Amino acid sequence: MDTTKYFPSVEAIEKAAEVLTEILEPTPFMKNNNLSDVYDANVFLKREDLQVVRSYKIRGAFNKIRTLEPELLSKGIVCASAGNHAQGVAFSCSKLQIMGSIFMPTTTPKQKIEQVRMFGKEFIEIVLTGDTFDAANSAAIAYANETGKTFIPPFDDPKVMEGQGTIGKEILSQSKVKLDYIFVPIGGGGLASGLGAYFKQMHPETKIIGVEPGGAPCMKAAIEAGETVRLEHIDKFVDGAAVQKAGSLTYQVCKEVLDDIIVVPEGAVCTTIIQMYNKSAIVVEPAGALAAAALRFYADKIKGKNVACIVSGSNNDITRMEEIREKSLLYEGLKHYFIVNFPQKSGEILSFIRDVIGPTDDLVHIQYIKKTNKNFGPALIGIELAAKEDFKALTDRMDKHGISYEYINENNKLFEILI
Repeated sequence: MDTTKYFPSVEAIEKAAEVLTEILEPTPFMKNNNLSDVYDANVFLKREDLQVVRSYKIRGAFNKIRTLEPELLSKGIVCASAGNHAQGVAFSCSKLQIMGSIFMPTTTPKQKIEQVRMFGKEFIEIVLTGDTFDAANSAAIAYANETGKTFIPPFDDPKVMEGQGTIGKEILSQSKVKLDYIFVPIGGGGLASGLGAYFKQMHPETKIIGVEPGGAPCMKAAIEAGETVRLEHIDKFVDGAAVQKAGSLTYQVCKEVLDDIIVVPEGAVCTTIIQMYNKSAIVVEPAGALAAAALRFYADKIKGKNVACIVSGSNNDITRMEEIREKSLLYEGLKHYFIVNFPQKSGEILSFIRDVIGPTDDLVHIQYIKKTNKNFGPALIGIELAAKEDFKALTDRMDKHGISYEYINENNKLFEILI
């Protein structure tokens, strides 16, 4: 196969679907009433968060591994992953009883590492290396070359792309309406290219919208540049999609099948995680919320339309929820931090609370140490608002009462140090 000109065929994806019947049942495709009401559209969710490994990655991993020659399997396999691909590979190793070495970034959430161990049992070893997926990926490839083991790419491989493309086949068979839009999360592009290729051949009227996190828009950068490019810096918060460089194969396919790419800020992703949990009792990881989070940026276009979102995974570490809530509040303009210079005399903080904090405001953070040898002492103040429109009234009260303050939400360096 000339992979430089590779495009996933319907036949290859349908063959992958047959392979996957060995381990998987189709995941639900269901209408979400809350999102449908919010956007005045028919919004359907493809629930890949309900997979046996709680993400779609099992599809591509198993399809790739299952189609390897027995001689290669006997030598063992190697992969690199921020978590979900690793779990798919680990499950496959245990199922097929082959040995696998799994390289993961040192920043991978503990919950995902433990899940990999659970799925792989005695058939895997975990190697934590590098701060990013790309660093772990380079180490895994080098190890595979040294040992003669087969490397299982997380996205940039025909068999992996075909495996992910089976989601498109399932959606087309499950949907009772013609879909106008499908929103697909993008990390390296395996899912978007596989699913997009299937739909463009079977139902080309459906628009495929890729969704990337604001801190790692590698596919958008590639399409704009006309070639794959390595992002100099990425935000690893959306760890399942935090990739510095899109795949060369996936890029070639995505540039043909994607009708648009939406870049979603991490804060909007966090808001969606919370809303999906509170409104629909759906637990998603940051990457799993990307597609649904993009709807707010496409609200005018999808009104009255039939829309599908891929919920790609639910491997979220519960210890991250406070950080997720904080990022959401900041993005939505509901939480604000100030450095306030208080006169060094009794009752000043009490006066601040009485004169400045509104009836629906909440003082959620205060850090203050009195400096007895100075006229003024700084305090770090955090205030949570009931509505973002209350911010002006808050600062107006501070100005009215002569409060000396610095607003630090928009001072990136100072904010990162203090908060």
